[in-house]
Amino acid sequence: MANTVKPAHQKELFGHPVGLYILFFTEMWERFSYYGMRALFVLYLTTKTVDENPGLGWSSGEALALYGWYTMLVYVASIPGGWIADKFLGQKKSVLVGGILLVAGHSILAIEEMWAWYSGLGLIIAGVGMLKPNISTMVGGLYKQGDIRRDKGFTIFYIGINVGAFLAGIIVGYVGEVHGWHYGFGLAGIGMALGLIQFLWGQKYLVNVGNFLGTSEKTEDKEAMKKPLTKIEKDRVIVLLISFLLVIVFWGAFEQAGGLMNLYAREKTNRMLMGWEVPASWFQSLNSMFIIFLGTTVALYWAGRKLKGKVSSSLFKMIIGLIVMGIGFFFMTAASMEFNSNGSSAMYWLVLAYLFHTIGELCISPVALSFITKLAPVKYGALMMGVYFAMTGFGNKLAGLLGESAENLGEFTIFTGIAVFSVVFGLLVMIFRKKLEILTHGVEDKEGTVHEEAEGFELADN
Repeated sequence: MANTVKPAHQKELFGHPVGLYILFFTEMWERFSYYGMRALFVLYLTTKTVDENPGLGWSSGEALALYGWYTMLVYVASIPGGWIADKFLGQKKSVLVGGILLVAGHSILAIEEMWAWYSGLGLIIAGVGMLKPNISTMVGGLYKQGDIRRDKGFTIFYIGINVGAFLAGIIVGYVGEVHGWHYGFGLAGIGMALGLIQFLWGQKYLVNVGNFLGTSEKTEDKEAMKKPLTKIEKDRVIVLLISFLLVIVFWGAFEQAGGLMNLYAREKTNRMLMGWEVPASWFQSLNSMFIIFLGTTVALYWAGRKLKGKVSSSLFKMIIGLIVMGIGFFFMTAASMEFNSNGSSAMYWLVLAYLFHTIGELCISPVALSFITKLAPVKYGALMMGVYFAMTGFGNKLAGLLGESAENLGEFTIFTGIAVFSVVFGLLVMIFRKKLEILTHGVEDKEGTVHEEAEGFELADN
């Protein structure tokens, strides 16, 4: 009798490859460590040195400047991280190296010395650069070209990111603010260690994904790496690069969450709830909480539109995401108006802003990840993912610059300016959407109900 038991790497769970859930939990713990650090970053820097839980006593401008550089470099490092994966290690080994660097970086931050602060930041930057673009690329490699499950798979993966971020804001944020900043930083390192252990355990489910194609014994793989880009591939790269402008604008606005909005929550928001003051860092978990609850709903909404033949292309989703996120900043405009009138603003303005930011993020961020795996040429797969995260980094630096300028211009001007620019820019790109979609050469038109055994189909199969 023939053996009908599937190998581990071909098994499915809830309609998706089991490997997706291995990557889900690895990324969940990586984001736990990163967002734990992010929740404490500017609060630690700006807390007075004589406080009960002493910080470094920096000004808001100084803290937001370093925050901007740090969050930019974290994502810009994805370019060399993707290049190293494409040329030398493959995505799977690069994720492993990144995880080790992250454990080391977060652990060093637990030491209360300035050398440890900057050394830890450097290791985290290198670690995220190695891990972030390559684990996202591996998700795309789980699905065959044209598999309608790909976007849903990225949404599931994205929910994993935000489970980690949610837990980080609540747990790491609380430990850092109440019991000591460096205890919080150390806890983030423990989380990343758990993610690394889990990734190593799940290798049997990732046998044919994320391997180094440069050493492939298959003739077709070797030839694919040597051939110059075709006209279609070049057109698709152009579309990706233009779509990255949306990414820069989006994250330049969205990343006010960890900087200016984080400080606003602590200094200008009435955080009393039934006689108890809500920790400022807990607001960092709102975005993640909304994603966990709304992620599948938004994905199903777009899938329903596609099945009904309505406009639901990746570019359309990304443009709508930018506009919705921009509208969310009008709630921060209202918050700053209330503060200017009463000396404090209500918490619900922050909640509403994060809600709209979350809906916008669900329309642009997981969609962009999936879009790259559809359009990127196979030999530049991880590199193009690295470029995407670098654009995210430039958006983060822009966020830091905008946050710094609030010291002179005021929050009302910054929040309102971000809202207006995001909406207007999104509408302008919408005008050219159809022309840009022509350059994709129908890559999304092929999507249907394909879901054959897909593991091993690397990026952008043609």
